[in-house]
Amino acid sequence: MFHRIKIWMSRALVVLGAVTLVPAPTLADTHAKPSAPVVLAAASLQESLNAAADAWAARGHPRPVLSLAASSALARQIEAGAPADMFISADEEWMDHVAARGFVREDSRVDLLTNTLVLVAPAASSVKLRIATGFPLAQALGAGSTGGRLATGNVDSVPVGRYAKQALTRLRVWPRVADRIAGTDSVRSALALVARGEAPLGIVYGTDAKAEPKVRVVGIFPEHSHEPIRYPLALLKPSFDAAPVNPEAVGFAAYLRSAGGRAIFLRFGFGVR
Repeated sequence: MFHRIKIWMSRALVVLGAVTLVPAPTLADTHAKPSAPVVLAAASLQESLNAAADAWAARGHPRPVLSLAASSALARQIEAGAPADMFISADEEWMDHVAARGFVREDSRVDLLTNTLVLVAPAASSVKLRIATGFPLAQALGAGSTGGRLATGNVDSVPVGRYAKQALTRLRVWPRVADRIAGTDSVRSALALVARGEAPLGIVYGTDAKAEPKVRVVGIFPEHSHEPIRYPLALLKPSFDAAPVNPEAVGFAAYLRSAGGRAIFLRFGFGVR
């Protein structure tokens, strides 16, 4: 019996001795290192959001990971379970879509930005049009085999395409150009078609036109011709259902609404809420 007790005590000492070799945790060890928030954002935010992410990183934070695409594509990624902390849509409809399916933390949702809708042409183009009810858009695109197409987002899903269809419908132009639409997967794809001269005209956001020197603005669509162009921001539930919560997502969302964030967006031509 004494022999067994001696063996047990020896094993216990080995365990205790092993424990003493592990340093006590420091305060820094008790807190997980902040991780970069993952932001899904409308393609039209490319330059401005990159500038905001750089400014946030310059303050000592992990630089946010940005995934930029059409709001429709991003909404489908969220539905498919893409790991992300934040969604910034180019319209309210796609934000409503993901919110209705339980992916949005409703108390975090805000209208962040506004934009304008413009008609653009290649920079070297001489086309002139005054945007008004019944304006001759079809004639400007050209007729017959030499006629071109009007580039914009897919009118059934991409926000800029939806706004474009609304504007052309209310201005009584849609029936004459409906079969001339080059619908793309994002506003930046439509912008690229015009910039390369592959489409004689396109409908994009004012901020996109400002970012691309190879296009020029032919005209601005009246505000009454389409629904207000608003960019809602919301934090996504999946990242908050897990523990621990990433505070960087909360902080970056607040920064985008701060004076510093607003100044960046204004510089790139957005309106701020």
